[in-house]
Amino acid sequence: MPYQSPISPGYSWYEATAGERPEYPVLDGDRVCDVVVIGGGFTGLSAAAHLAKAGVNVVLIEQARFGDGASGRNGGQMGTGQRAWPEDQEEEIGRERAQALFSIAEDAKRHMHDFAETHGIDIGYRPGQLSVVHKKRYLKDYRKHAEVMAERYGYPHISFMDRAETAQRVGSSFFHGGVRDTGTGHINPLKLVIGTARVAAENGAQIFENTKATRIHKVGDRVVVATEKGVINADRALVAVNAYGDAKLEPVSAAHVMPIRSFIGATEPLTGAMKDKLIPGGESIDDSRFVVRYFRKYGDDRLLFGGREAYTADNPRDIARHIRKQIAEIYPELSDVEISHAWGGSVGITMPREPFAREVMPGVTSLGGFSGHGVMLSHFTGRLYAEAVTGDNARLQHLRDLKVPAFPGGRSFRKPMLTLALTWYAMLDRL
Repeated sequence: MPYQSPISPGYSWYEATAGERPEYPVLDGDRVCDVVVIGGGFTGLSAAAHLAKAGVNVVLIEQARFGDGASGRNGGQMGTGQRAWPEDQEEEIGRERAQALFSIAEDAKRHMHDFAETHGIDIGYRPGQLSVVHKKRYLKDYRKHAEVMAERYGYPHISFMDRAETAQRVGSSFFHGGVRDTGTGHINPLKLVIGTARVAAENGAQIFENTKATRIHKVGDRVVVATEKGVINADRALVAVNAYGDAKLEPVSAAHVMPIRSFIGATEPLTGAMKDKLIPGGESIDDSRFVVRYFRKYGDDRLLFGGREAYTADNPRDIARHIRKQIAEIYPELSDVEISHAWGGSVGITMPREPFAREVMPGVTSLGGFSGHGVMLSHFTGRLYAEAVTGDNARLQHLRDLKVPAFPGGRSFRKPMLTLALTWYAMLDRL
């Protein structure tokens, strides 16, 4: 029987096709190290791999299996830049800082390709992304965005698509237009998780699965992390749990990074005319909704379709029903398509949709809240943390300088308020 994660419902297509997925031991006994990392997703594993390669004694613990959170179950789309467009960030933080954040995102793209190539990781990269418009009044903004990216940010890879071109590239007349980005692409995220864990272990990082942190506190100038079967004593710690934070363990991150549910369904392989019609260029696609939908034709010509409107879904059957309904809006021919795999997970978001990077207690840094751009940014941010530990804090400081407020409502009311807000925005998306 397929392994079922204690934190995410549904057996994903990634799990079914990623190949060998090594198991790592449970921590049993005490450890002393330079850095302890809590969280075995992209950020934590990347930090552990780069720290270990630099000769740092690092211990990493993950409460489930590596990749059971968002890192191994997401839409696989890399994107470009931060979650917000650079021209929008300019209004808040100025041109210079917006340019620095865009440059970091471009560095993140190069890092992913270099890391995969250097370490022989087949991440299943496919080029291209389409960002499509579901409301006609957004077209002007998308056209302007392509111009700004070329003229002000030196990024010539984005081109505007009119309705006819969009229909041809998507294989549906549902959208009014959009932009095509040839400077990015999409991957199999679980393969990157598996490969990064291997690199960390091969370079001497001590990594443990099914090991939950139960307490993190300071004893003198040391950071002490307790688990059910052992205690880790370290010079410093990285909290890289993102959407799976626990306010009892570390309340600052939990107040600033909110989990929202995201759901994906994989169809049976497409055949015949539909196989040729849908997304003939092989790009990944995201739409202009606030509650974004994202999809791509991938692997053995399956449609992988994700969205965040299925708030009541709590098992794969419910997820499949909601996802099939969303697919049929864009591709009516697939209204009865068979969903072979359906799964869900939590995505970490922040109020301004900017990454959260902060020292939450002396010697303890938290990283997360990538708000839908984690495939590209989170793995690289793990590297930036390793750079900071080994003496170069410059690039990570750009993220630390972002003013990310806590969600309103306190511990008891944040989640209901967020659900209400997302429901409201989902309604506006449909108007």
